Amino acid sequence: MKKAYFCLFSFVFVFLLSFSLIMPIQEIMQIENGFLADYEDVETVNESHRFGSFISTNMEENEKIVGGEKTKQTEIVFKLFGFIPIKRVSVVLAGDEKYYVGGTPIGLALCSDGAIVVGDEGNSSLKEGDIITKINGMEVTDLDNIQSLLEYGQPEEAEVEFLRKNKTLKTLVKTTRDESGNLKLGLWVKDDVTGVGTLTFVNTKTLDFGALGHPIVEANSGNIVPVSSGKIYGCNLIGINKGKKNNPGELKCVFVSSTKGKGEISSNSKFGIKGVLSDTTGLVDKNLTAKLGGRLGVKMGDAKIVSSISGITEEYDIEIIKANHQKSANDKSIVFRVKDPRLLELSGGIVQGMSGSPIMQDGKIIGAVTHVFLNDPTKGYGVYVDWML
Repeated sequence: MKKAYFCLFSFVFVFLLSFSLIMPIQEIMQIENGFLADYEDVETVNESHRFGSFISTNMEENEKIVGGEKTKQTEIVFKLFGFIPIKRVSVVLAGDEKYYVGGTPIGLALCSDGAIVVGDEGNSSLKEGDIITKINGMEVTDLDNIQSLLEYGQPEEAEVEFLRKNKTLKTLVKTTRDESGNLKLGLWVKDDVTGVGTLTFVNTKTLDFGALGHPIVEANSGNIVPVSSGKIYGCNLIGINKGKKNNPGELKCVFVSSTKGKGEISSNSKFGIKGVLSDTTGLVDKNLTAKLGGRLGVKMGDAKIVSSISGITEEYDIEIIKANHQKSANDKSIVFRVKDPRLLELSGGIVQGMSGSPIMQDGKIIGAVTHVFLNDPTKGYGVYVDWML
């Protein structure tokens, strides 16, 4: 009988041990190279037993010779029972650089690399929102060079390369001639996009900035707008449409793009816009700075979002209810719930225009607001700040 109990106990123990290891190991295997980390993150993970009691996290700095020169490589090593390596992940060691904390609405004006279709005369397969990037194999740099590119092809038709749902496609478009004999595609196009978002962070030394947390897209097609140039502007908040179920609400802002901009936009990617500020006036509080925190140190529980929708820059309480370790980069990394009654009273939760609002935890900028839950404006998504970099 004792032997039977012992066997049963051993079986249950092994089963529970295996179960407690499988999930954490699966989670660790999804962690990708290249994220931001520091020794505080490692300490946080170990103290909270993020991956269970049997797995420890270690930071190692090794010298390697690359191209005949010594270079330092920093790795996070996950170890089972403290000595069996499970996985090594290369990371970017976070320095002591400080960043101005954003939270301020900004106006955005982009000039696209290409021509955005806004209408046609019924003689092409192109749709509203398609972005024409090449004509007859040559790049469309602005609206003015379309005419010259048409002259390089056949007089009756032009080969057009375009983006639709962020995929590159080609088609032949019949051309016609206007009263002056110039070739035309029979399309109405534009090369500019404007909008409103929120500033996330600004490097205190270089004034490099990150904002929005998700891409600027063409409204009708969802295409990520390729940027040739762009500017950001100071933005005046004139009202808030509160978020409700199935109605995300919005910030009502105005800005004048004919005025001198506050900075240049250099890129528009899946994780927001980047560029350099030339004037920080009205955009940041120079007394409010923080370090950036990598995604390894993000944990469930209390956090803050920073926003100036009340008229001044304030921190509002949120709760992080999920921090994903995705196999591939994604702008829905963090799931959070707004808890602060002040923000709920002001906006109902997360509204359009708040994308880019900094998410802070343990005094670090760890991410930015990106989306709102359509069926519950008190919940939102965020992106890890190291992917914005």
